[in-house]
Amino acid sequence: QVQLVESGGGLVQAGGSLRLSCVASGSIFNIAAMGWYRQAPGKQRGLVAAFTSGGSTKYADSVKGRFTISRDNAKNTVYLQMNSLKPEDTAVYYCNAMVRASTLTGYWGQGTQVTVSS
Repeated sequence: QVQLVESGGGLVQAGGSLRLSCVASGSIFNIAAMGWYRQAPGKQRGLVAAFTSGGSTKYADSVKGRFTISRDNAKNTVYLQMNSLKPEDTAVYYCNAMVRASTLTGYWGQGTQVTVSS
C-alpha cells in the first residue's frame, strides 16, 4: 500500500502562486505514475498534471503554461507549482499514485483546499 499526504493549499488572490507538496510512503517502489487532480464543488474530479509511467508529463489544457509538476525522488515528494492563479482554479487538490502490483491500483491523498479570490 501507499500513503499520500498533501500540503500547501490555502487562500490566495488571483494572480498569486502556491506550491503543493505530496509525500508518498509505503510501497513506493511499485509506484508507476503520480499526479495531481482537482475537484471543484458540483464538478467531477479531473486531471491537473501528472507524471506518466514513461516519465513524461501531461497537463490539463486549462493549466498549461501556469502550473508545473516536479518531483524529488530522494524525498519521495511530488510538487505542483501553481502560478497566475485564477478563481476558476479553486478546488480541492488531490495527489494520486498508481501502484503496480498484481493489478494497477490507484491511491489518493486526503486533499488540500485551494481557494483563489478575485
